[in-house]
Amino acid sequence: MSSESIAAFRKSKSDELSKLAEEHMQHDLQQSDRDALRNAASKFSTHATIGSLVGLGLGIFLAYRVRSARTTMFNAFRAREKPVKVQFADGRTEPIPDITALLQPTTLGDVAAYLFFSAGGLFLGGETGLLTGTYSATRSISRDPESRARIETAFKKFRADVLRKEATRLDGGGSVFDSIF
Repeated sequence: MSSESIAAFRKSKSDELSKLAEEHMQHDLQQSDRDALRNAASKFSTHATIGSLVGLGLGIFLAYRVRSARTTMFNAFRAREKPVKVQFADGRTEPIPDITALLQPTTLGDVAAYLFFSAGGLFLGGETGLLTGTYSATRSISRDPESRARIETAFKKFRADVLRKEATRLDGGGSVFDSIF
């Protein structure tokens, strides 16, 4: 088993792309542009983190509320007088089984509620944070039109270089399977 079998240890194109992006940031952008990009990235990250934490907290709170409502409902059901038999029109009588034990909240149900509500809250909060972070980062970059134009130009040059490297790699030969992975 090689170290490549674990995703965290795989060598990927990300190192090469990050070096290329850093070169473009140093050569194509001014210091104020680099600061604006770092500020936008920080805002984006902050919004996503806060959104995820708020969503997680909201999910846990909702799971707690659902669990307490379920417990209250069960206690009310258990305290209520329940019929023990049914008498039909023809005079026949059938016993009704006691299902109280089947309706009792379980630990597995509590774990499932907390897991799924917190995962749902994390997802919704994180996605909301990504949306608000994107909006905030875009606004901060778009404040200065000249800086925005320089950033867009640098990004276009970066994309062109990435595509050139990809085309060179694909034209270099080798199997298609190796070039994909």
